[in-house]
Amino acid sequence: MSGNRCSFWEASLFALGLFGLLHSKQLTGVLDDCFCDIESIDVFNNFKIYPQIRKLTERDFFRYYKVNLKRPCPFWPDDGHCSIKDCHVEPCPEVRVQHFTQASSSISDVRECEQAHELGAVNNTLSNQSKEAFEDWAHHDDAQDHFCGLDDEMSPDAEYVDLLLNPERYTGYKGPSAWRVWNSIYEENCFKPRSVYRPLNPLAPSRGLCLEKRVFYRLISGLHSSINIHLCAEYLLDEVWGKSVWGPNLHEFRRRFDPAETKGEGTRRLKNLYFLYLIELRALTKVAPYFERSFINLYTGNSQEDTSTKELLLQVLNETKAFPMHFDESSMFAGHKIESKTLKEEFRLHFKNISRIMDCVGCSKCRLWGTLQTQGLGTALRILFSEKEIKSLPENSPSKGFQLTRQEIVALLNGFAR
Repeated sequence: MSGNRCSFWEASLFALGLFGLLHSKQLTGVLDDCFCDIESIDVFNNFKIYPQIRKLTERDFFRYYKVNLKRPCPFWPDDGHCSIKDCHVEPCPEVRVQHFTQASSSISDVRECEQAHELGAVNNTLSNQSKEAFEDWAHHDDAQDHFCGLDDEMSPDAEYVDLLLNPERYTGYKGPSAWRVWNSIYEENCFKPRSVYRPLNPLAPSRGLCLEKRVFYRLISGLHSSINIHLCAEYLLDEVWGKSVWGPNLHEFRRRFDPAETKGEGTRRLKNLYFLYLIELRALTKVAPYFERSFINLYTGNSQEDTSTKELLLQVLNETKAFPMHFDESSMFAGHKIESKTLKEEFRLHFKNISRIMDCVGCSKCRLWGTLQTQGLGTALRILFSEKEIKSLPENSPSKGFQLTRQEIVALLNGFAR
């Protein structure tokens, strides 16, 4: 693993390669609900996508994410803040983030800051120059048809967070508060299979569900698996002389994913992770025409870096087009017009409600990454359901038919990189 950043696929390699808990017969072959096999995904990602997506998420445009971590929980009393030492937002020792007209801070700076801050605290320290630069980053878009609740970017509580200084990893956040969040997501918001009785045992075969509800359910469980794998792969193993030692936790991983300890559910959980990857990969392919237009600029104030960042993004999007076994979203919402419209709206509202549940997470760093990945997936779904609008985009001017905010773009690419 590079630095202390655990990417989506590094975490998967940790799960499937390093520990070797699953026999090859259990995690091979074609995934359900699509015609793609796991082996092809592995080869394509490891050799085509991951090297470029990793570079992309280190660029200034993609490393800063604006998020409101102070919104109150709308579903139950806000009593779930974790009691672990410094699990709330605390700035790390002053680290000067260079102005965006200069080069990005070095990876060594990132490591130094990581060593300084506590488990669940979010390092939100930014220089005055950086804050002034962010004022130029305003990017408006029509909020209609979004799959996630969008923060008010002008809200005083919405702040830019440097994702490189706040890697997704174990924070110690667990217990009733964490359980209640995931219980609410599965029990109250999912199209839950009738055969599932335990809310946190959601990955049993989803028999009796139509394709759309099955897809929704698998995406949520895939997202849950992704988050859990990252926590296992970047676990606090020890603290020596005030210095944190991070690394993979085999016991914790086995508890969540070993077929022997999960009554066979671990394999399905990991397959849903692959399915989530396919959905977001498909969305990147479909949204390519939006970014290929010449006037679309990934603005940071440094024209040379902005040009380079867009070129790298287009390279990633071109690679996604070459994947031969994409998920076919055209089979979704393809039935009776009125029923399909109702189901699509229900699908959207369920997902939007899940994005609000993330406001109930009591650990700031957990909330940061949960919010980002939920918004990234919500953006991917909006893209898949906006094919006509994307195809009709004017070549040389903006359109209200389909737009992406800076926040959505950052969430989409960083969520996929997980």
